[in-house]
Amino acid sequence: MNAIGFDIDKYVQIQREKIQERIAHFGGKLYLEFGGKLFDDYHASRVLPGFKPDTKLRMLMEMKDQAEIIIAINSQAIEDMKVREDIGITYDQDVLRLIDAFREAGLYVGSVVLTRYANQKGTRRFEKYLNKLGIKTYRHYAIANYPYDVDRIVSKDGLGKNDYVETSRSLVVVTAPGPGSGKMATCISQIYHDSLRGVKSGYAKFETFPIWNLPLKHPVNLAYEAATADLDDVNMIDPYHLEHYGISTVNYNRDVEIFPVLNRLISAIFGESPYFSPTDMGVNMAGFCISDDEVCQAASRQEIIRRYYKALMDARNGKPMDSAIAKIESIMNNNGISVSERRCIAACLDKAKATNGPSSAIELNDGTLITGKQSSLLGPTAAMILNALKQLAGISDRVLLLPKAIIEPVCDLKIKGLGHHNPRLHVDDVLLVLSISAVTNPLAELALAQLPLLRGCESHSSVILSSRDLGTMNRLGIRHTCEPFYETRKLYHSK
Repeated sequence: MNAIGFDIDKYVQIQREKIQERIAHFGGKLYLEFGGKLFDDYHASRVLPGFKPDTKLRMLMEMKDQAEIIIAINSQAIEDMKVREDIGITYDQDVLRLIDAFREAGLYVGSVVLTRYANQKGTRRFEKYLNKLGIKTYRHYAIANYPYDVDRIVSKDGLGKNDYVETSRSLVVVTAPGPGSGKMATCISQIYHDSLRGVKSGYAKFETFPIWNLPLKHPVNLAYEAATADLDDVNMIDPYHLEHYGISTVNYNRDVEIFPVLNRLISAIFGESPYFSPTDMGVNMAGFCISDDEVCQAASRQEIIRRYYKALMDARNGKPMDSAIAKIESIMNNNGISVSERRCIAACLDKAKATNGPSSAIELNDGTLITGKQSSLLGPTAAMILNALKQLAGISDRVLLLPKAIIEPVCDLKIKGLGHHNPRLHVDDVLLVLSISAVTNPLAELALAQLPLLRGCESHSSVILSSRDLGTMNRLGIRHTCEPFYETRKLYHSK
């Protein structure tokens, strides 16, 4: 575990060079549709060990003098108060978060485009708020029969009605809070208006997954398919690339389906298109930077299993996941992937059977398996974390790191002072008590110093964790899964 399979320095270099090459190809200006997450790509960091969540941001920072960012947001998403489920905030709030993050990194955010604008009340309010903050906004409108009626779209009654976004840099990165925000439409609108003004510009797409120059059934690509199982994305051989070049490359169904239409739009604007396939449109160089294929394959198989358990948990919480679960099961069965590959699962379930109660298990980066059981004072995951820290610190299992005299007052406070129903300490409770104890207890200080070594470890729980414990596990960098069962039969499970 923790083996490196991806060369991040090589990636930053050749990815930057590829984008600069594409800018030059179009005469000095490129609108780059940026799919996926730009600075918090945890999926990529899990399946390509060595890739950091902010690697793509790091690459752009090396081009910050020639790059600017446009953030597109669908006006209806504002109106519907659409939420990014991974971080629990609405799309309009995420626009503000993205702006802050890009600015903090030293990147220039030029404007926000309100796509499919129809004078919605919530969108007008958000537009006014952005303007008050000094952020430029532009309106793009819905076009009947978009993207299929090419003649109407590429006209003054189609793209011609959109506001022209004033840009000043050679690389314009178009990103968004999530899918369906209108990134591609924003790019096409811009190259249309540039053509009317005699400005040379072009369009390209940046999508990390699927990786076009890996085999269709490579675990890295299968992990992407598992991650998007609820979206009905399907990896497939790019038929246009195969036909034109005789070379097999991988893309996904939505890009393949939209390519002929998108290419007609580009051809209608420029007279001809430089692209013969959706693969041609991409600039992703990640596949050239895999330094250890076995490491990436093993990491991706683990990710597929994690996605399977997440789908089971989502289904338990009422989401319609039947088809997604069936799809991931098919990926696993067809490619010989078994949950037994995730060693912490068997360790956890064996502990639960032996203790007849909730349990958790973690596989440390050296392969050691550590378990934790539920007690009257500690939840199983909190106990597991304490046991893991003791193991990493070389502290005997017989040593009581946090005596009852320290834990019990906190448990009493939770019940009598704060009105909780569960007296047991959560993971963050235990870490706070441990940090206080470290002031006078050298062993507690030694154990606390091991926290960074938990990052990248795999863990499993026999019951669904509270969102509080799950959030702490995520912040510690522990990759956690759980059985799709709650500890109790209550219909409402508090957070």
